[in-house]
Amino acid sequence: MDTTGGCLITNARILDGTGKAPFSGAVRVEVNRITEITPGATPPPARGASVIDAAGATLMPGLVESHAHLGFADMPSQELTRLPPEEHMLLTVRNAKLMLDCGYTSAFSAAAPKPRLDVVLKREIEAGRVPGPRLLANGPEITVTGGLGDTNMLHLPHHETPTFCWVADGPDDIRRVCRLLAREGVDLLKLNLSGDAGTSSYPSDQTPMSDGEVAAAIEVAQAARLRVAAHCRSAESVLMALRHGVEVIYHANWADERALDALEAARDRIFVGPALGITYNLSQAAGQWGVTAERAAGFERELAVSVDVIGRMRKRGIRVLPGGDYGFPYTPHGTYARDLWIFVKILGYSPMETIVAATRLGGEIMGRPGELGVIQPGALADLLLVDGDPLADIALLQDRDALRMIMKDGALHRAPEKGRS
Repeated sequence: MDTTGGCLITNARILDGTGKAPFSGAVRVEVNRITEITPGATPPPARGASVIDAAGATLMPGLVESHAHLGFADMPSQELTRLPPEEHMLLTVRNAKLMLDCGYTSAFSAAAPKPRLDVVLKREIEAGRVPGPRLLANGPEITVTGGLGDTNMLHLPHHETPTFCWVADGPDDIRRVCRLLAREGVDLLKLNLSGDAGTSSYPSDQTPMSDGEVAAAIEVAQAARLRVAAHCRSAESVLMALRHGVEVIYHANWADERALDALEAARDRIFVGPALGITYNLSQAAGQWGVTAERAAGFERELAVSVDVIGRMRKRGIRVLPGGDYGFPYTPHGTYARDLWIFVKILGYSPMETIVAATRLGGEIMGRPGELGVIQPGALADLLLVDGDPLADIALLQDRDALRMIMKDGALHRAPEKGRS
């Protein structure tokens, strides 16, 4: 279906991403923006415009992945450096198409395992040469010796055998790495402030990166006009990130009252992404992926703490977004919308709250509030047409066959089948 002359989507049940109750109506798209929303009766199409009959299906904004790892390969992170860059780039391109196939029209990258994967991918998507979501590009996670991602044994020097992260120690080394990534064209930097239960010699409740190292990264980010996200499981790492102006805080599952107070005080400028997909799946994984019953029980305890902490964030009005850490064997690409189910079934958010977090708040984390994640005049035409009601069954958004139409920037990535109702 050709929509170059604009299109009119009629007979839709419009879920506009703002939290407003769904309503019947029509949406007009011209070029790449929504120009008119007509509740009730269908307006006449403009000359040359295509008409898409939604037949009562749900029209909603495209979803936003707030913690994307498009270069992850559904394998343990320690193995990523074995992939030659040529194969790795092709795999990343395929993952980008898959993410768009799943209804995710925007992605905020939480790091790429090689320095230029995201940067090259973003350029190809924006040039229209490959399909994929709108992308804010990142480089490798920046960590310190022994921190999350420093997986090399002593006989494998960092500069000769890099990990999926970039290991840098001290403010000067951090500045050098950040400047190199800025030179290559990233939009974002990612710092690993805290430890982790996975690839780290520091546990989740410890903070190996220092104040001086974080300050050095922020110094470069401000000069280069980059945004900064941080892996922060420990309470101290959350406080450190907030002290230095980090905007996007991932995990925060061990946040104490001091950290929660600080997050609430900064709630108008920060976002929290708990990224619970890994924690939840591994808590259920005894006997799978080499996870012992003891390790699964540890993830179950971490999940319980996370549910409590995120519940308190919710009451404090802190912006918490679904999404994150898809691209491991236990969270494979293509299962991104499982995070929406986790928000509803595990964290206790309502389906409407969850969809708003994955659309309107997603537009805010992308830096384009009012343009992305909402259906309103002037917004970019990133739209999904969904068979059924995701407010009644949030798991519906995990079914790619339920996505009748996927539109990004006014162009159809997936056109509705003729005669389907």
